[in-house]
Amino acid sequence: MGARVTLKGTDKLKVVLEGKTNLSAVKTVVKANGAGLQTKAQRNAPVDTGFLKRSIGLAISDGGLTATVEPTAEYAPYVEWGTRYMEAQPFVRPAFYTQKEQFKRDLNKIVK
Repeated sequence: MGARVTLKGTDKLKVVLEGKTNLSAVKTVVKANGAGLQTKAQRNAPVDTGFLKRSIGLAISDGGLTATVEPTAEYAPYVEWGTRYMEAQPFVRPAFYTQKEQFKRDLNKIVK
């Protein structure tokens, strides 16, 4: 049960982007921002044994148009969201909100 972020409306975005730009540029942006998100999440992850940090992976799918960054450590959601006995130590959400803005800027550069 890993933490997961899902973006809605990507099908509509794909249609718009296909009409306005070269998809290889979009794929480059997706890959670069996926890697940036992975790096930020790893940097933010609290370190005890280092397992949580090492478990944060990056997968590129949908022909290069989707980047999934996800910790695979079973206890990742408890660290991210906390429990009644433990304070939350968010590491994915802050990374996502920061990277999201860079992703928007990068996409705007290639769509114009």
